[in-house]
Amino acid sequence: VQLVESGGGLVQTGGSLRLSCAASGFTFDDVAIGWYRQAPGKQRELIATIRSMSATTNYADSVKGRFTISRDNAKHTVYLQMNSLKPEDTANYYCKINQWGVNYWGQGTQVTVSS
Repeated sequence: VQLVESGGGLVQTGGSLRLSCAASGFTFDDVAIGWYRQAPGKQRELIATIRSMSATTNYADSVKGRFTISRDNAKHTVYLQMNSLKPEDTANYYCKINQWGVNYWGQGTQVTVSS
């Protein structure tokens, strides 16, 4: 299993970024995928999930209405569109799957929002 995040960077308050999570090594269509973030000195938090077949999405209150998770099963990729970014969104962002009780994480991509 391999998960590779990309798309992070430095952006000003109010700006947008789109993160990508490219997946391989498992049956992509069958697995729900989550985006997490971890800011310095804070616990890693779940911010968005997308289910497999139904593509049902869920969001943390902190990002609801600003972030959108989506998936392209043909490309084995999950996206996180982030709009109206705030300095408190600054964190390392990770995607994760759970398969057969085992969590698999990517290496993360850093998002920094300047005020």
